[in-house]
Amino acid sequence: MIYFDNAATTLQKPPQVEEAVLRAMRTLGNAGRGAHEPTLQAAREIYETRVALAELFHISDPMRIAFTSNATEAMNTAISGLFCPGDHVVTTVCEHNSVLRPLYRMEQYGVELSFLQADRNGLPDYSQLETLCRRNTKAIVMTHASNLTGNVNDLKRVSAFAKEKGLLLVTDAAQTAGIIPIDVQELGIDVLCFTGHKGLLGPQGTGGLYVRSGIVIPSFKVGGSGVHSYDRVHPDEMPTALEAGTLNGHGIAGLRAALGYLKQTGIEQIYEKERKLADRFVNGIRDIPGVTLYGDFSRDDAAGSRNRVAIVSLNIRDEDSAAVADWLWEDYGICVRAGAHCAPLMHRTFGTVNQGAVRFSFSHYNTEEEIDLAIRAVRELAQ
Repeated sequence: MIYFDNAATTLQKPPQVEEAVLRAMRTLGNAGRGAHEPTLQAAREIYETRVALAELFHISDPMRIAFTSNATEAMNTAISGLFCPGDHVVTTVCEHNSVLRPLYRMEQYGVELSFLQADRNGLPDYSQLETLCRRNTKAIVMTHASNLTGNVNDLKRVSAFAKEKGLLLVTDAAQTAGIIPIDVQELGIDVLCFTGHKGLLGPQGTGGLYVRSGIVIPSFKVGGSGVHSYDRVHPDEMPTALEAGTLNGHGIAGLRAALGYLKQTGIEQIYEKERKLADRFVNGIRDIPGVTLYGDFSRDDAAGSRNRVAIVSLNIRDEDSAAVADWLWEDYGICVRAGAHCAPLMHRTFGTVNQGAVRFSFSHYNTEEEIDLAIRAVRELAQ
């Protein structure tokens, strides 16, 4: 089996992640629910994971990070808590449904939406920001990288505009956390949403959001907290405000081990290998008759710019993307993702609503030999 579906979830994890989860299942109690060793050990594990995430994202206070089960829950928490009827939000057609659907739901309650359109390569038209901005605009909500095209958006440019206008910048880092360096202070990110099971190489069921100091997000869910149990309202201090109920301590322990692996290995090294594999694949298929690529492959990366993650989406003539994915699996043992990829507006931009697209997404655990087999498979299917 050759696994090229890492944008959905990384299948191959560092061995220490599995070991940490198993150890946690044998040793961890419920953090904040007692003073005995198992519960204290759980609290230490969770805190140290916050510290490791804060170091990775250049966050000054680890307690501004709240854990969730994934980026979807993080985006729902942020969008549901930040916006009220009458607010205006600018987003893009590049977004995943984890951004779009919470925004659409808030639109039903009176939040106004505007969308940056994208060009034929899937790049947002940043010149529209000035036109779309209104007197009641509160925030820009934008993905860091498209899960369909692999394009990395220009957060520095968007952040500069947001700060000039006094707007919040909410960022979906599902496809970049652990792959591309993220400095929330340098990028001016006010809320960063991430998941643990993709580039961070952690277990599924882990994720979280960073909320800049001074920003208050009301509790998305309320309940047990381990503190102030006689109060009728949920505590409002971070991170407890956004962490009602028992956390996934076992998964968070695995995430901490994954973060240790990333630090030891270096995300720069991981990124460079993934990009080289993706470039090898693109260079091997781009001139095959009948193959259409989606995304921007034109920008010069020689200066070390981070304009793409290791995602390559394509179609072969007018073949249904699901049929191509089935052929790749049944005839070559290659795992890819086909269909809409929860990115409906991006497919409308490309005119691929009915056909979908076949997405290859690579890991640093993949090899050049696997890439070359995928190139041969696409060539043979195209023929």
